[in-house]
Parts: sequence; C-alpha cells; structure tokens
Amino acid sequence: MRTAIFPGTFDPFTLGHEALVRRVLSIVDELYIAIGVNTEKRTMHTLEERMNRIVSLYKDDPRIHVVSYEGLTTDFAQSIGAKLIVRGVRNAIDFEYERNIADINRMLTGIETILLISEPQFAAISSSMVRELAHFGKDISPYLP
Repeated sequence: MRTAIFPGTFDPFTLGHEALVRRVLSIVDELYIAIGVNTEKRTMHTLEERMNRIVSLYKDDPRIHVVSYEGLTTDFAQSIGAKLIVRGVRNAIDFEYERNIADINRMLTGIETILLISEPQFAAISSSMVRELAHFGKDISPYLP
C-alpha cells in the first residue's frame, strides 16, 4: 500500500488544496492530510476548526485521514509508515522553497517528496491571500471548497 502525507497549516484549506488531494489520490492508496501544529504561527482558525472543515469534506472517503502532528514532518511520516510527502507548487518561488525541504527530508530519512504543479486556475490562490481578503471583510467563498 502506498501511503503519503500532505502536510500543511491549511488555514484555510483552499480549492488548490482540494485539487491537489484529488490528483494525488490517483497515485497513492492512502493519504494523510496532516495539519502541522506550529505554536509560533498565527492562524485565523483554530486547529479544531481546520480539522473539522477538512474532515467534513472527506468524510465519505476511507482513503483519507485528517490528523494533526507536532515536530518534524519526516518523523510523523515515519511514525505512520508513509514513504511519500506530497506538496503543491504554484510558481518558481514555491518550487525552490519546496525543493530545498525535499532534499533535506530525503537526506534525513530517505522519504521522497512529490511536487505537484498547481492547476492554472488555482495558481494565484494561497491560504495567506485568502486570510488577507477575509481580514478586510471580502467574500472568500470563491476560493474555498
């Protein structure tokens, strides 16, 4: 069984995240959407709110597990037997950032990272952009599943 994790803060979980999940499920048998707990990071939604929203999206798909974790992503991946980390990239800046992390993760543990290029219609959508719009009272529903 091919198990992968899709780690992130997911504050909020966007249409881009949803599209990535759909695509990765054609490659793996089981996917852990893993919400990293970072006490230094300021979030708009609580961990419980983020988890509940994602769980409600995938409640009927037994291949998807929504969990939270603390510490290194690779340590969590090893604890559940995942051999792959899945990340999305929207542009060259994302790619360089994710490539560096993927290299370190592979050197530390041998865990591979799959980088999926964003579909064009989702390339401008980021959680931070959605949070900014929400902060200024704009309708964010077009960016959320």
